[in-house]
Parts: sequence; C-alpha cells; structure tokens
Amino acid sequence: MSAASVKCRPGCGACCIAPSISSLGKPAGAPCPHLTPALRCRIFGQPQRPACCSGLQPSREMCGDNRDDALAWLTALEAATRPGC
Repeated sequence: MSAASVKCRPGCGACCIAPSISSLGKPAGAPCPHLTPALRCRIFGQPQRPACCSGLQPSREMCGDNRDDALAWLTALEAATRPGC
C-alpha cells in the first residue's frame, strides 16, 4: 500500500501525541494543545500549523493497523531521533 493511499485514521491522534513538537513546547507523549477531543488537529491546513506536523504524512508503516500500532511506531521513532541518542 502506498503512502498516498493511506488516510488519517479517525479517532487516532497518535502523531499529535507521541512526538515532541519543539516549536509548541510540546514534550513527547503529551497531547498537542491543538488536538481536539475528537483527536483531530484544530489547525490542520492553517499557516500556524508547525512545519514538522505538515511534513508528517500517514503511511502504512507509521500508522499500522490501529492507533496502538501508530503510537508504538511514533514513540520508537521519537526515542531513536532524540538528541544525544
């Protein structure tokens, strides 16, 4: 399955929780302040959305089969790319 054929999974929000977002002062594992109760980005498609968020696109590898898969993959990626690792 190509990345283009994968759509954001409703009720997931893993990409708004697992990674840190330095421009927002958001630590890894904490929900983004722009994450709605429905687990959607309140500023999706708006210019104030951080570039790191805009650049993150859903893919089969990242999203897996469910929200838990996505959280696990993104948490591992965050740990592997943390400065000083």
